[in-house]
Amino acid sequence: MSDISIISMILVVIIAFFAGMDGILDQFQFHQPLVSCTLIGLVTGHLEAGLILGGSLQMIALGWANIGAAVAPDIALAASAAAIIMVKGGDFSNRGIGVATALAVPLAVAGLALTMIVRTLSVAVVHGADAAAKQGNIRAVERAHYLALFMQGLRIALPAALLLALPTSTVQSMLHFIPDWLKDGMVIGGGMVVAVGYAMVINMMATREVWPFFALGFALAALTNLTLIALGAIGVAIALIYLNLSKQGGSGNGGSSGGSNDPIGDILEDY
Repeated sequence: MSDISIISMILVVIIAFFAGMDGILDQFQFHQPLVSCTLIGLVTGHLEAGLILGGSLQMIALGWANIGAAVAPDIALAASAAAIIMVKGGDFSNRGIGVATALAVPLAVAGLALTMIVRTLSVAVVHGADAAAKQGNIRAVERAHYLALFMQGLRIALPAALLLALPTSTVQSMLHFIPDWLKDGMVIGGGMVVAVGYAMVINMMATREVWPFFALGFALAALTNLTLIALGAIGVAIALIYLNLSKQGGSGNGGSSGGSNDPIGDILEDY
């Protein structure tokens, strides 16, 4: 595989920069693997592999969330670095994607250490913003916010740039140095972690009203002649049918039933 072009490298660094900022903002979801990996795959000419990798990592990151000052493992660095390693490694098979997925887990821990360093440096920026606020200098407060956010973007962009600076042959040699038995183990381990994400989705969504749709989904997935567009159209049609039947009240007593045996769903419905 040839080296990534300069334009693609610049675009990848920009994507990584926005992923780093949004990993703290949690606003535009650039840090989500399904977005960042897909975009990196798009700009490097490997959209399908990037989408598959992003989907695998997204299932791992479903339960990760920033809560107050507690920061989850850094999926922004994990997604960006894993996508770059996959592209430069040149292996876009299920095995190559599985290895990149497994490498994302230690990369997430490394990213967490980086964000701790950046947050420590941001303390000085916060003190500067406090001093500016006492003086009524709103522009200085805004600059302090932008500076702290810029540092978070560099937290992902710089490691991504360093990975891109490595020769493709070096990355491929490092990946080839991993023995086959370890690669197979990483693929299996990565698949098991992804299965946890599927279990979380089912645990959140599984009610007696939704289970029939799971069964239909598994049945339709076995029909290889159906394209993704056709499956999406069938899913949308079934969802619309379900919503229309729900509005009409299919319980047989002229109104909505007492509940769906899903306390959180009932609370949201009442709200």
